Amino acid sequence: MHGRALSMLSLADCRSRAECLERVRDEAARLDADDPSRERWLLAHSARVEGWTDPLWPTRADLDRIAGSRPALILSFDYHAVLASTPVFRRLNLTDSSPDPQGGVIVRDDAGTPTGLLLEAAAFNARNAIPEPSRSERELLVRTGLADLARHQFTEIHDLLAPNWLGPVLARLADTGELTQRVRVYVPLAEFDRALAAAPDWQRQGKVELAGAKVFADGTLNSRTAWMLAPFSHPLPGHPCGTPLMTVVQLAQAMDQTAAAGLELAVHAIGDGAVRSVLDAVESRAGRRPRVRIEHAEIIDAADVPRFAELGVVCSVQPCHLLADIEVLGRELPQRLDRVLPLRDLERAGCKPGELLWFGSDVPIVRPDPDDSIRAAVHRRRCDDDLPIAPEQALNEPEAWSCFRGRI
Repeated sequence: MHGRALSMLSLADCRSRAECLERVRDEAARLDADDPSRERWLLAHSARVEGWTDPLWPTRADLDRIAGSRPALILSFDYHAVLASTPVFRRLNLTDSSPDPQGGVIVRDDAGTPTGLLLEAAAFNARNAIPEPSRSERELLVRTGLADLARHQFTEIHDLLAPNWLGPVLARLADTGELTQRVRVYVPLAEFDRALAAAPDWQRQGKVELAGAKVFADGTLNSRTAWMLAPFSHPLPGHPCGTPLMTVVQLAQAMDQTAAAGLELAVHAIGDGAVRSVLDAVESRAGRRPRVRIEHAEIIDAADVPRFAELGVVCSVQPCHLLADIEVLGRELPQRLDRVLPLRDLERAGCKPGELLWFGSDVPIVRPDPDDSIRAAVHRRRCDDDLPIAPEQALNEPEAWSCFRGRI
């Protein structure tokens, strides 16, 4: 996914809706010159709308005027929201009267007409409709992603949403001596049994291994779909506390599935409600002690902090998200700022840096520069002129680097 993102139009430094549309218009013109058949998709990523001067998504009509008959998607920086053009709607068999999919939202205007913005499962469906790269393109994308991560000092990579072709590609690179990093592969839970059966053919000792499966307990802060214990200030209609994507029972069943194979379950959980649900699921299986890592854990209720060490759950965070989420945190969760990335509380409760407290890059959601997470963990702010968020939760710099250097 990182290699593919590097091949797309980036909107990471875009500052307004008008600038976004202008860049997309330029990309459409470039594609029209290279691909007059209009079969290639127009893909843009890293739209961080909450940081724009006018924090409103463009509309499907805006995108249609630019892309015409070419399928087009603008992905939010967190990949949990996408703006889709009408040709994409058609490929998904979506009409103005289509209901929201399970675990997803089709955003509508006041008249009930879809705006083009799709959230969570609806966004994942749109992303999954993008044509898969060819075999030669796959190897190029993987090489590109590996090389960029190597430039940013990463010697071990955990791919947390791996397609079924990734393991064999990595094995070929390992066999030719091109793979210099260790890669641990986590597949979507629905693909776990198939990956488990195929893994003996592509695992390479010390280089490539199947590590486990990945599930999503909630959405994200910028989409207001993170599962919170208390409501957002300006929630999505019908979703005051975000969007739970799995129940405690479903999470526990997923843990049983990976534990039976002696492997791990990685759970995306950003809101404090989602974090609590994962810990509750682990506790329900305490006699078996499944191997679980919670990814992101951006908001953690004080009552749940000690449970990580008590239950042996890895808190795998990316402090750099604080830098990207400053606007939405202040706007939507002003009463919970003291619970944003409580790293010092976690450390004091027994999550030793590098053992139960890990830092990672989270590419392609954010750039793979470890200095961003060091700044966020140590200084708790984007720049020197900003007020820090929960400065009492800061780590010192050696502790922060230790979180990057942990081993399994």
